[in-house]
Amino acid sequence: MQHPFRSGAFAALVALGTVVHAAETPPPQGVVSLAASATVEVARDLLGVTLSATRDGTDAAAVQSALKQALDAALVEARKVAKPGQLEVQTGNFALFPRYGKANTITAWQGSAELIVEGRDMQAITALTGRITTMTIARVGYNLSRESREKAEGEMAAQAIARYRARAAEIAKQFGYAGYTLREVNVSGSEPNFPPVPRVRAMSAASSDEALPVEPGKGAVTVTVSGSVQLVK
Repeated sequence: MQHPFRSGAFAALVALGTVVHAAETPPPQGVVSLAASATVEVARDLLGVTLSATRDGTDAAAVQSALKQALDAALVEARKVAKPGQLEVQTGNFALFPRYGKANTITAWQGSAELIVEGRDMQAITALTGRITTMTIARVGYNLSRESREKAEGEMAAQAIARYRARAAEIAKQFGYAGYTLREVNVSGSEPNFPPVPRVRAMSAASSDEALPVEPGKGAVTVTVSGSVQLVK
């Protein structure tokens, strides 16, 4: 039978030997960490418009019914021109809230409903907003489609990698080394840097049958290559 004290002492000695061995391992020499990036300006090709309707009254069921009618009417118009990827439609928030009086009793009800229209066919989307008369425009936003983002990131990745390699070679030369080998490398893409779009003043399409004017503008897509290299003689 093995003595428990001897077993524990042996484990402690093994652990101590491991620590001493690790301490004797010299740190890597000639290792340099660096990063390089490439950026491109990309035209935003995805438009999103959120339309909303608000109703209030003393009867919750009546308010809910009025909101449903407004949303249904807007959906009828939107579904006429819906097309995958070009003009897609989905319902947003649908909420009903009570209003309280001085005696902490419910005196009225207020509700809201949203319809979200987004896609790459900006002309069709803006024209649609001029035909929906039961809801108002609450928010307008722009983004970059997945296809455009992936294409831009692919092009920038090649440039960022080339810059990383060129920088590593230059650093090796400046330190008097013949070249380098890669130790670890990471390639990452950032989300498009688009300035925030301010909330637009709620406007009713019933007041005008004209399309909503839009100017999507551009944003930056960046790919960064980072890691470390081993300089070699």
